[in-house]
Amino acid sequence: MNVARVSIQTADFDLSQEVATLRAGDKRVGAVCSFIGTVRDRNDGSTIASMELEHYPGMTEKAIEAMIDEAHKRFDILGARVIHRIGLLQPLDQIMMVAVVSAHRGQSFEACEFLMDYLKTQAPFWKKEQTPEGARWVDARVSDDAALARWGIAASNTSA
Repeated sequence: MNVARVSIQTADFDLSQEVATLRAGDKRVGAVCSFIGTVRDRNDGSTIASMELEHYPGMTEKAIEAMIDEAHKRFDILGARVIHRIGLLQPLDQIMMVAVVSAHRGQSFEACEFLMDYLKTQAPFWKKEQTPEGARWVDARVSDDAALARWGIAASNTSA
């Protein structure tokens, strides 16, 4: 079965279903590593009532596909799946998922972390938070650029 490696969607997702599909009877798989990001109720000292995520259709999927291709070049993995939600989300909602399968755990852990660091800085998403002070766009963090730099990739997304 050929499953999409990238999904950008408004609907929620089920991690166990996604991992089962990614493994899909592949007897080489000895490790699965996953990460799920969720909406927090606080950010930068403010209460968050909701978050709205936007993307550029087509460009976003292409950028994430390129990230997965790079993970395959760097790590001995058998497959990867990225789901990122868009639209209006509330605290506790799942935002995104990265799942990676490989023969051994080390490669899965590294590839999953690499994809997360890459997604956090390079994926073309725009996030707007609703706070008691009003709406605000979320900027990239210097720490996110630093996380990506440890993989030998320079990012200049921060305004600081």
